[in-house]
Formats: sequence, structure tokens, C-alpha cells
Amino acid sequence: MGRAFEFRKARKMKRWAAMSKAFTRIGKDIVIAVKEGGPDPDSNARLRAVIQNAKAVNMPKDNIERAIKRASDKNQGDFKEVLFEGYAPHGIAILVETATDNNTRTVANIRSYFNKCDGSLGTQGSVSFMFDHTCNFRINPEGQDAEELELEFIDFGVEEVFVDDDGILLYGPFESFGDIQAELEKREIEILSSGFERIPQVTKALGAEQMADVEKLLEKIEEDDDVQNVYHTMEEVTE
Repeated sequence: MGRAFEFRKARKMKRWAAMSKAFTRIGKDIVIAVKEGGPDPDSNARLRAVIQNAKAVNMPKDNIERAIKRASDKNQGDFKEVLFEGYAPHGIAILVETATDNNTRTVANIRSYFNKCDGSLGTQGSVSFMFDHTCNFRINPEGQDAEELELEFIDFGVEEVFVDDDGILLYGPFESFGDIQAELEKREIEILSSGFERIPQVTKALGAEQMADVEKLLEKIEEDDDVQNVYHTMEEVTE
């Protein structure tokens, strides 16, 4: 198995955010998708993907429809996607993906978390090169063969395919998202969820006390309402 498999396995072992936090994140994704490509999922590939993700976390249909309607309102503010880069204690690189309607607030908050936890907020490009920006699709495994899919989808950018408890996972580079999505839909293969991840190229093992220092910072960042995802280079312990 490759790095995508190991990364996915480690993240599944982590404590996931409360369902309300997941709904908040998806709500912002809907606003961004609608503002970018309109409220019709048939003509907006990004919105189709977000709706699939909403269903994957059991977001009620009424909630999804209300979010799309709100996003279509001219008075609905835009959310800007901003990436923050920095270091936690003990040389651990951190990437923070945010969606914010007030960048001044978000910058101040993220900087304060780093400062309070003995970390340092870096400049653009300071750590992002340490991560591979990937896209992923989770599909219904019924009637599918993972090895055949890997061979058939190489030409569309898929680099790794594996099976876990959630279905069949396809991974490729960030820029291949559209091509992979289009081919899956063309073949009428059911997409259960999709998204993007930043996989560390190299991870660093820490002792228990050092890990606790890093986790303290990660928890503060993850609790912020503007934060969508957090990635780091600390080696995660799985059992």
C-alpha cells in the first residue's frame, strides 16, 4: 500500500470533529461552490461533489437545500479560502485550510494559536512544499474491482486505489479532480464522497510529551470556526 493508504488509515484513527462542525464546514463549501458555479448541481460539478459529501455525513436533505438557497441570496457574503502555514513545537510543519468571511479575524486567531503554543506562523510557501496536494473519491464497491479500476483510471490521473471499510478509494493529484470525477460519472459509478487532502511527504516521530505539545496546538486550531482542515508532519500513532 502507498502513502495515501497509510495517511487515510492514520486519520481514521484520530478523533473526528462533532457532527455540527462537519455541517458547518459543508455549509461553507456549499456557499463557495454556488458562488463559483451557480445553484444547479447538474451544471456545477463542484456543488455535486459537496452534496455527495453532505449526504456521506448524513446531513439532512432540507439542510442541504436551505444552504443552497442561502448561498444563492445576493446578501450572502462570500467565503474566501485561505491557507496558513507554520510550525508547531519540535519542528512539526502545519498547514491550515480556512474558509473565512473576515480574513483579519482569521489571521489574528490563527497567529494567536501558534504564539500561545510555542509555534510560529510562517509565510506563504514556507511548508506547503512538504505536502502533496491530492484529490480523492470514495465509490460504491459493488460490482467494482480495485485492481482493474487502478489500471483503467491511470490515464485520468489516478495514482493509488485501495479498499477500506468505507468503500473503494481513488487518489490522484489535486489537478486531476475534474477528469476523474467526469470519468466516474460517465461510467455511472456511484461516488459516495470526494475531497482534497494534503499528504505529508515525510513524517517525524515524537515522544509522548512532545506529541502532547503539538496536539495542544492542533486542538486549538481545529476548534476555530473558520478552519476547514488541518494537516501536519507529525507521525501519528495507530493501533
